[in-house]
Amino acid sequence: MPVPISQDLRRLLAFGSGIGIEIAETSLEVAAARVRPSRIQVLGRWTIHNYAERPAAEWGAEYTQFIKSVGMGHLSATVLLPRREVIVRQLALPGVSGRDREGAIRFQLDTLHPYGDEPVCWGWSPLAENHLLVGITRNEIVQRYVQLFIEAGIGVCSFTFSAAAVHAAIRLDGASGQGFVALSRTPAGAVEVYGESPARPVFSAEFNLAPERAAGLALAELRLPPETEARKLEEVLPKPDANPVENDLSRNALPYATALAGACPRLAPSVNVLPPEYRRGNSRALFIPTAVLALFLAVALAVLFSYPRLADRNYLQKVQAEISKLEPQARRAAELDRQIETLRARTRLLDQFRGQTRADLDALQEITKLLAPPAWSNSIDLTRDSARISGEAPQASPLLKVLDASPLFENSEFSGSVGRGNGTETFQIRTSREKRP
Repeated sequence: MPVPISQDLRRLLAFGSGIGIEIAETSLEVAAARVRPSRIQVLGRWTIHNYAERPAAEWGAEYTQFIKSVGMGHLSATVLLPRREVIVRQLALPGVSGRDREGAIRFQLDTLHPYGDEPVCWGWSPLAENHLLVGITRNEIVQRYVQLFIEAGIGVCSFTFSAAAVHAAIRLDGASGQGFVALSRTPAGAVEVYGESPARPVFSAEFNLAPERAAGLALAELRLPPETEARKLEEVLPKPDANPVENDLSRNALPYATALAGACPRLAPSVNVLPPEYRRGNSRALFIPTAVLALFLAVALAVLFSYPRLADRNYLQKVQAEISKLEPQARRAAELDRQIETLRARTRLLDQFRGQTRADLDALQEITKLLAPPAWSNSIDLTRDSARISGEAPQASPLLKVLDASPLFENSEFSGSVGRGNGTETFQIRTSREKRP
């Protein structure tokens, strides 16, 4: 899957040459184009008449002579199949990664064409965002054309269709990304419509209607404003800087668009329904300029991305040097903080010891006040958090409530059984001392 790149970078990397062959009703329309960052040249245009009625070797020799005359004898052709022989579908696959798209298409392929169990050939190319353009044709048709071009001695690298070829050609240098409708005439006199919009990445159809009516239907399909002015197809395609007279784009621009689609397939991919085993590759020497530019670009990007890292490294070294200078002072400050905290803890401990005697005297005084005669205590044991009281009283049970009512004690309970004798009750009470704030 191609990596999305900007339009300016796409133009910079646009190196390639392509041969486009349109299969018309009775003829083959051939165009040869060369693409460079600064210009696009149409090197030649040729028409092979009555190809179906003539021996393939005969018109194949004419084709070979033509491509050699324009210096493209080593190139394989991109063939534009007739519209009626290709089913075109657009799919939206949100959330599907690039490597899983082909599997997702294959999973639902049977629902995309009307051919039933008949073998088919298909291909796809990415559109805007998560949309895909899919082309499907019968295997019988592909085999027939493959055999025809083999007999003619013509190398073929791709079978595509008009919507895919125009979409790819526009991506090289033309008007893309904005909504538009483009019209052209077929040799039979019908109106062929191609359009793009944010709502629908690609729209392509053929109408036997007046151009105004065909444009109106296309605008409705694309959800574009009705006042949008229809353009000519040759106006939205990249304008060639050199174009021979015989290549009249106003009459038929599809061979030119097909040649552009075949010139830079990696930058502007078009749908290819030709099975891989029948594809004939072009000379690898054509990719040398692109590879050199890609190398220069990689070096520039490496420098661009490495410079901030080097600057950050130098800055980090300076920061580390300053930290090393200030680290002894920071350690001294931390040591002073620890010493201050230790002194504070010792001070708090001394304050607690100083206040503990007073708290014990207050507790003893409170117990003496609460155990008023005739009750009396013979043993009081005070700890930091509790007190144990042993003594005698006429009735021991009320003493628990008396102690809990005091602000100095809580949770009072007998620690043993209450003894009785001589009209008094002996008791042992354990009570918790409430902590002072």
